[in-house]
Amino acid sequence: MSNPTRTLALVTSGLMASAMALAGCSSDGPAYPDADIANVAQLKSSFGPEFKVSEVAPTGIDPKLLSPQKLPEGVKFEPADCAKFAEGQQFPPGLQGNMAATAAEGEGNRFIVMAVETSEPVPLSDPGDECKRVKFLGTGARGQVDVVESPQIDDARTVGTHRIIQTMVQGQPRTGELYNYVASFDNYMVIVTANPLVLPDKPVAKVDTERARELLSAAVAAVRG
Repeated sequence: MSNPTRTLALVTSGLMASAMALAGCSSDGPAYPDADIANVAQLKSSFGPEFKVSEVAPTGIDPKLLSPQKLPEGVKFEPADCAKFAEGQQFPPGLQGNMAATAAEGEGNRFIVMAVETSEPVPLSDPGDECKRVKFLGTGARGQVDVVESPQIDDARTVGTHRIIQTMVQGQPRTGELYNYVASFDNYMVIVTANPLVLPDKPVAKVDTERARELLSAAVAAVRG
């Protein structure tokens, strides 16, 4: 089984972070005083024996792990005004808080469900109508970011994205794909990432986006308590 901390770091420091954000909270106090990010571990039971499941217990936020992976210099975006959204959202310096996660690999997919509690609200990155599809092209890399359907959750804001990046490795084209779903409420956010596994002698499986959306809703319910 892969190291859960390393798995979380690799995903969150790469493609996943492109769509992560947290909505502002009410000044009247938390609407969910019993919320607990450790409850994300409850989702382990939703995966059958065909999945390898691991978890990361609550630990302090490392902003570096939540930063988007930088694209090569000179990358051009279309529309040009959507570059900031396509590149991903940075968390403010000095952000304090905790995060916990559950990861599962099976049936050709990898799912990571992460819950984050922050010390201050972070504005939600809204793509707007003009940035629902963003293409980018640069030396050795090209790709596309699409806004996709996300579940509707009471008292939460949600966003879903699908990112594809094509690169050249030793003269051969390689394609990476990642779905990312985010729900934010109060000083909390829940993120679900889903991507296909590259397995020897097996075709790349289609990402189970329905399951990913269900995991987001279930994780929010669990964290809220």
